Amino acid sequence: MFYYLNGTLAVLDMPVAVIDCGGVGYQMTVSNVTAALLGDKVGKSCKLLTHLAVREDGIELFGFISAEEREAFMKLTAVSGIGPKAAMSILSTMTPDDLALAIASEDTKAIARAPGIGAKTAARVVLELKDKISKDMMSASPKGPGGTGAQPMPAGGVLADATEALMALGYDKNTILSALKGVDTKGADAGALIRMALKKLAR
Repeated sequence: MFYYLNGTLAVLDMPVAVIDCGGVGYQMTVSNVTAALLGDKVGKSCKLLTHLAVREDGIELFGFISAEEREAFMKLTAVSGIGPKAAMSILSTMTPDDLALAIASEDTKAIARAPGIGAKTAARVVLELKDKISKDMMSASPKGPGGTGAQPMPAGGVLADATEALMALGYDKNTILSALKGVDTKGADAGALIRMALKKLAR
C-alpha cells in the first residue's frame, strides 16, 4: 500500500519514527541501524521505504533506510515462526550484509544474539534462507554520512568476539576492522586480538 514516505522526520524515539507528510504524521517502527542513521535528521527532510503489516491484532507500518534492509526484512518474515517484531530485532543487531554472511556461513550464534531470538529460531533462519540469499542482499549495507557501506562484521570465531567486545567499548566497527586488518588470528584468542587492536587504536 505504501512503498515509501518522503517528508519531514518529526519524531525519532526508538523504535518509533514519525514522518510528517503534508501535515499527516505517519508512525512507523524502525531498526536500530535505521534509527542510528536518522539521528541527525529530526526536523529535516527524510525518505524511508516502508512495509505495512496487517495482522488480526492490528496494523503496523515498518520503515527502512535502504532497499537491502527491506529485502532482508521480507525474507526474515517469510521464515516460519518469524514475525515482523522478531525480524526487526535481528535487523537491529546486524546489517543486511551481516545477516547474509551469517546465513551463508551458518553462524547461528550471530543471529541468536538478537533479543528474543533463540538458538532454534536462528537455526531455522539459516535452514530456510541459506538457498534464498541473493547477491542483492549482500551488495550494500545502509550508508552512513561518509557515503560508504558499513564493513561486514566477521561471521564468527575469535575475530567476531574481539570485534563485538571493542564495539561494546564504544569503538566504531569500521575503525575496529581497520585496526584488525592483516592481524594473524591463527592460534590467537579474543583477548590477544583486543589488546593488539587497542594498541593500534591508541596510536
